[in-house]
Amino acid sequence: MRKNFTDLDLNRSVGNLLRLGVILSVITSLIGFVKLFLEGFKMPKKYTSLDIGTSSEKIWAHFWTSLCKGEGMAIIQLGILLLIFTPLMRIVFALIGYLKEKDYVYVVISSIVLVIMAISFFTGYAH
Repeated sequence: MRKNFTDLDLNRSVGNLLRLGVILSVITSLIGFVKLFLEGFKMPKKYTSLDIGTSSEKIWAHFWTSLCKGEGMAIIQLGILLLIFTPLMRIVFALIGYLKEKDYVYVVISSIVLVIMAISFFTGYAH
């Protein structure tokens, strides 16, 4: 006999997801900070050397290249991305839960919030 999915189950699942996301983010960031410290990171003397006008494709390419090399700054950035994606995944989990509960009003609301968050995340580099 299969147990019905309840609000309590949904709340526990979402709560566990949020805890896991924050814990993974903190652990990843701490590893990145230790790695960055061991690499001997120094703050730039001139911030004009930080090319802010770079396209988002170059930024993502540089991030993935640095992460594959195991650079501390990229590991910290991964921790921050995990923290950003945690509430996004919370909405996805809630959306799935509402679908299981057949609560279509909240499915629509969660879908709208998910679309707004996705648009804001992916258009954040617009110049």
